Amino acid sequence: MQIQDVDLRMLRIFVAIVECGGLSAAESRLNIGRSTISSHLSDLEVRLGITLCKRGRSGFEVTEAGRVTYQASLELLQQCEAFAATVASSKNELSGRVTIAMIDTLVNDPRCRVAQVIAGLKSRSNNLQFDINVCEAREVETSVVNGRSLVGIGVSRHPLRGLDYFPLHNETNYLYCGKGHPLFDCHPSEINTLLQQAEVITSNYMRDKETRNDALNYQNTAIAYHDEGIAHLILSGAFIGYLPEHYANSWVSKGLIKPILPEKYTYQIPVMLITLKNNSASPLAKALIKEIKRCHSLEPSSSASVAKVQTKKNR
Repeated sequence: MQIQDVDLRMLRIFVAIVECGGLSAAESRLNIGRSTISSHLSDLEVRLGITLCKRGRSGFEVTEAGRVTYQASLELLQQCEAFAATVASSKNELSGRVTIAMIDTLVNDPRCRVAQVIAGLKSRSNNLQFDINVCEAREVETSVVNGRSLVGIGVSRHPLRGLDYFPLHNETNYLYCGKGHPLFDCHPSEINTLLQQAEVITSNYMRDKETRNDALNYQNTAIAYHDEGIAHLILSGAFIGYLPEHYANSWVSKGLIKPILPEKYTYQIPVMLITLKNNSASPLAKALIKEIKRCHSLEPSSSASVAKVQTKKNR
């Protein structure tokens, strides 16, 4: 099979279908109608001579051949982007897709410098596309491992082989209750008793693992996978749960939630830059990593380096 431009387009559509979990879900991502997506998928199956996925009343399911094709498609598309980026770098230009996988709510943290990173790269080139994927903590890591994202910004309990982790800053989490909850306006002498009765939100989100040893009442009557879900449950006044301080501050300032014994029920977790552990990163990936480190003060700016050299000379 000789790969042509139309094949690359169909493969990109197929990758989007798999990652979105179906044709309908891929409509908004691809910005084309379902009938057009279905037509492209059928054309690709004819071109390859295999059935990539099953679709119908029973639901959407990727076949074994489809899973193999998906992985091969990722590798091919990444190689195409790496080729374009490498050629552009030979002309001292940045080009390609800047793909970053991130955990949620970091936009509320003033120590997160992703906006500055985007601005810095954008000022250097108009040939860049930006793709920011907000997802669960483990998905951030797998997105970097399988090459869907150039870098990840998130947390990790069990580092994966093949990845490097660079701490950017620590995120402080506190235990919160919402207005209307018995703990919100209780007398200090009642806190410990009410804490044992309070239902705590169970989170399978990676940030929340330390909290399971706090001897509180985890009944699994409230479960959330993202900070936004935890916030909704806390704001209901029916449950208590942990949130990052920077995310909870807006509701605290409005008097809608408050921390519970913040000196006791708190933990910190490092937010990290996650990259592939090899030296074969594309020029674009290297530029992105360098910019992230610079904006988070992990790497001195060029002006600071010059000043340091000049100081040594003066001495």
